[in-house]
Amino acid sequence: MELYLDCNATTPVLPAARDAALAAMADTFGNPSSVHASGLKARELLDGVRAAARRVLGASAGRLMFTSGATEGIQTAVLSALCALRERPGRRLALYGATEHKAVPEALRHWDAVLGLGLEIAPIPVDASGRHDLAWLRERLPAAGLVCTMAANNETGAISDLDGIAALMDAHPAALWLVDGVQALGKLNLKLDTRRIDYAPFSGHKLYAPKGIGLLYVREGAPFTPLMCGGGQEGGQRSGTENMAGIAALGAVLAALEAGEVFASGAAMQQHRERLAGAVGQAFPGVVFNAPLDPALSLPTTLNFSVPGVDSRRLQDLFDAAGLRISGGSACGAAKALPSYVLIATGVPEAQAAAAVRLSFGALDGDATIAAACERLRACGEALRELQALAAELELDAAGARQLAPAPRLIDVRDADEVAEAPTPVAETIPLAELEQQLPRLLALPAELPLLFLCRSGRRSLQAAALLRRSGRQRCFSLAGGLASLAP
Repeated sequence: MELYLDCNATTPVLPAARDAALAAMADTFGNPSSVHASGLKARELLDGVRAAARRVLGASAGRLMFTSGATEGIQTAVLSALCALRERPGRRLALYGATEHKAVPEALRHWDAVLGLGLEIAPIPVDASGRHDLAWLRERLPAAGLVCTMAANNETGAISDLDGIAALMDAHPAALWLVDGVQALGKLNLKLDTRRIDYAPFSGHKLYAPKGIGLLYVREGAPFTPLMCGGGQEGGQRSGTENMAGIAALGAVLAALEAGEVFASGAAMQQHRERLAGAVGQAFPGVVFNAPLDPALSLPTTLNFSVPGVDSRRLQDLFDAAGLRISGGSACGAAKALPSYVLIATGVPEAQAAAAVRLSFGALDGDATIAAACERLRACGEALRELQALAAELELDAAGARQLAPAPRLIDVRDADEVAEAPTPVAETIPLAELEQQLPRLLALPAELPLLFLCRSGRRSLQAAALLRRSGRQRCFSLAGGLASLAP
């Protein structure tokens, strides 16, 4: 059974939210801009969800519009703020947290270029806990036109000192303030009615609603420029026919939050994290947690850790094989094999940041799920120790490989596209995913013939050699360091 522990990337959809979306498509499919009965029925649903969102977010005043998600909300907020800065020539700075989601600095650079403002765009340093350097911010606020900070970080769970930032912003009312509320939804009180937060985007799929639905809060009186114009929907704030299925689903999630009977409490989630952290420590002696576990400093749903000497990808492969879905950090950066910029910003050494993985569970995960996850984490630790012991037997450096007698048969277990891009003279190519199909033929080869498996880094080749050893063939080896170690 799969255990999904990557809720900071996305969550499954709440069953009640699925039902609400299907009901909207089947029964409340009218266009909420139409004035006939079907349209009025859809309008009633839309208005009801917006009212629920205001209650949950504590936003009794100001604009609150439905969007496609946080990226659109961030774009709209940044565009609105930067358009206003054209009338404020003394405000030449746009600041964002160094650990901010890439959507924010990218939006700042994009709209600054489009509008031709020539702003100085700079990251706000953070400390080891991921909190912003308020002294640094205080010095620069007199020239700042826009300040962008997260409520909580998606990779580490670090909670920003919003009260401390708010005190500085109150002393400089000419500067606008954007707070990314994506990870805060359902977990933190942003106090939108009392804090001077000008813009706050949210995304439904981080809290059991489907992808493609979000919210943007704009404080009353804050500058606003629509990102999308057209038919004038959402009171002219965001044109385009509303996503009624997504809105209905989000409404079901908000109703569950208000009822307080579906999602686990903060205290229960903190207990879950303590159990998971304990299991990680038992599974991987020497593990390093990359963010504080203090509930005042980080969300109770997130663990970010590194196992010394074990790279992130190998850990993810280990977890994946055990049915644990755990990521290497932000899903948006998963395809880039680079150390986390978030961890680097907090002072984590580069090698440790490159080895980091993130475990994030949700408020729907109960005791049984957490217990099963703890058991599998401990089993992964045992499997890693067995693999490390096996690696000592199976891995050969280039010099050791050359000493094999008779001469080994080389087998490249990279994917076909990798081989095509960087071919190497080998006896044959068998992608790792196809190796089990080839087992009978490989096991039939002469027992004295060594098999030396190759790949880019040595990770997949070790898995291949281990598979053959488990199948009864002893003279199987992996080239340590991969193909790079063959270079003269």
